[in-house]
Amino acid sequence: MKKRMAKLLTVLLVSASCLAGCGGQTQETAQTTETEDTAGSTEDAAEDTESAKSEADADQAAADNVAALIDAIYVQQRTDETDAQCEEAKAAWDALTDAQKELVSGENADPDYFGRDTGDASLDDPRNQDEIGENELLVVSFGTSFNESRVQDIKAIEDALQEAFPDWSVRRAFTAQIIINHIQARDGEHIDNMDQALERAVANGVQNLVIQPTHLMHGAEYDEMVEAVEAYQDQFASVVIAEPLLGDVGSDATVINADKQAVAEALTAQAVSEAGYDSAEAAAEDGTAFVFMGHGTSHTANVSYSQMQTQMTELGYDNVFIGTVEGEPEGTDCESVIAAVADAGYTKVVLRPLMVVAGDHANNDMAGEDAESWLSMFNASGNFESVDTQVEGLGRIEAIQQIYVDHSAAMIGE
Repeated sequence: MKKRMAKLLTVLLVSASCLAGCGGQTQETAQTTETEDTAGSTEDAAEDTESAKSEADADQAAADNVAALIDAIYVQQRTDETDAQCEEAKAAWDALTDAQKELVSGENADPDYFGRDTGDASLDDPRNQDEIGENELLVVSFGTSFNESRVQDIKAIEDALQEAFPDWSVRRAFTAQIIINHIQARDGEHIDNMDQALERAVANGVQNLVIQPTHLMHGAEYDEMVEAVEAYQDQFASVVIAEPLLGDVGSDATVINADKQAVAEALTAQAVSEAGYDSAEAAAEDGTAFVFMGHGTSHTANVSYSQMQTQMTELGYDNVFIGTVEGEPEGTDCESVIAAVADAGYTKVVLRPLMVVAGDHANNDMAGEDAESWLSMFNASGNFESVDTQVEGLGRIEAIQQIYVDHSAAMIGE
């Protein structure tokens, strides 16, 4: 009996020893496997991080390339490489993914350069056709890259002039090469600059050239246009330049004229009507003021804005205020206009551009979502119950178009 018990104990001890040995081996193996798995996961994570970084770097590099190409054509000087540069910039943009397009940022480049929807460019007419004939009416504008505004403001003026003078060939020139390049690169529409338009006129044998600027006043852009025309003066039998929209500048803020009166009446009537009032007086009684925002300039012609304020007062439009983006002349900056409107007791405001074209300034500086836009600043002042915008240029108003027709007629002799 004792022998059997001893034998049994021996068997049990051996079994336990074996189990303990086997158990230790299993635990060690598990620890080794876990370590290997952790190391593998760390390596995979590192590889994923490196891959993601490489992909992000590649995305940024592609976006930076497009930004550089945009900055290269965001210039005022046209060169022999401009056409190719415009094509290259658009092709590079089209090759980007949506995520890469959001990364585009340069000195002047951003996703809106190619990505913003400004309307259908195909509705426009660049008016760069040949076969002009002996009589040309060249309509010169600063220009805008906002397609809808270009059609409704600039093209509308050109169409009115062509209808008024069927025996003259109406052609177009923009003075802003930056805008010309933008339109060409984005939409494939080719618009002549001043030199191209004048060279086209010479090549087509034009004898009588009438130039109608769509500029608001005799400012810096007007002066540059005149300088460009003088270089071609002896290429035509006759060259004359019609008045800009507001006519003669005048010596001081009190000087007004028939053109300024016509513009003041046409603009105010349109703004009042779109705001739902029968008259400026009815709007005033309802506590509504109209703020017309011009560009502003350091040129001596800046007095034109003060003259327009004088004209509004002379017409009895006490609820109309003139301001400028640049704050020139003095007292026309946004803060000053806000104070003037509030001090006059008006509780509702309608903002509208005092500009021929409702382009970048109207859409961004006036009606934009940025904290520095006029819309945002008027709202932030806390002085008004409501602030509305009318993003429309002067060029689409028929009465304004007629002023340009009258100015051209004075040069053509009709």
